[in-house]
Amino acid sequence: MIKVERLGYVLLLIGVMANSQETKSDYVAPSEAAPRGRAPRMQVQLLNPEEPTKQYAVIFYQGDEAFSGLLDFAEKYHISSAHFTAIGALNGATLGWFDPQRKMYKKIPIEGQVEVIGMSGDIALYQGKPVVHTHMVVGTSDGTTRGGHVLDAYVSPTLEVMVTVDPISMQKRFDPETDLTLIDPSLK
Repeated sequence: MIKVERLGYVLLLIGVMANSQETKSDYVAPSEAAPRGRAPRMQVQLLNPEEPTKQYAVIFYQGDEAFSGLLDFAEKYHISSAHFTAIGALNGATLGWFDPQRKMYKKIPIEGQVEVIGMSGDIALYQGKPVVHTHMVVGTSDGTTRGGHVLDAYVSPTLEVMVTVDPISMQKRFDPETDLTLIDPSLK
């Protein structure tokens, strides 16, 4: 009887361990480039053409992928430093949680329709090209929330991003301790 119970316990532990093991595909390296051109319906409006500090409304529509669109916007409008906030809704996203031991983002899949409760981020230059860094919190139909670093976000029906261009360029540097590119105010 004790042997049968012990065998059952061992099999239960093996099953739990097998189900809890994460695969390499559950993670993504910070250096993996985001695709471009996946926000064909994105529209941009300069909000204050006469002012020295530019402000833009970057509006995404049904089916646009917002992260790649923000990269496209930054490149097209030569944004070297900016900060932004956004609200709207999505139908699917992948967020990430940075695991310092692995130096990778653990993927957090978001399925179905969600409200973007808050999205904020910045744009800075790394090796002469704009890099977007953004986090968001989304709310589900029952009011629960999930959040993290944005890896991709599929708009449904709209996402309204308000971008303020900073007066000086911000530069990023590679940090070998984390494998991340981090803003370094001392770089000019």
